[in-house]
Amino acid sequence: MKKKPLPTFQTDEESAEFVENADLTEYDLSGGVPVRYEFKVKTANISMRVPQELLDAVKAEAKREGMPYQRFIRQTLENALAEAHRRE
Repeated sequence: MKKKPLPTFQTDEESAEFVENADLTEYDLSGGVPVRYEFKVKTANISMRVPQELLDAVKAEAKREGMPYQRFIRQTLENALAEAHRRE
C-alpha cells in the first residue's frame, strides 16, 4: 500500500493539530531525519584558538547540517565523548 506524503503546514498550530488527530501510519515518514533538541541551560563559556580554515570548515558543515556552528561544535564534542565511553 502506497503511503500518503506528509502535508505542509503554515503554522505550528496546524502541525500540532495534524499530529494530534492524524493516523501517522498512513503517511510516508521515510524522509524524516532525527533532530536533537538542546534543553540544558548553557552555563559555562569556553574560548579556544583554532586555525581559520578549521573554523570555516566547521561553519560550512554546520550550515550543511542546518544548525548554528556553536551547536554543531557542542554536538561533535558530545558524540566524541559518547563514542569514547562506548569503547571503554
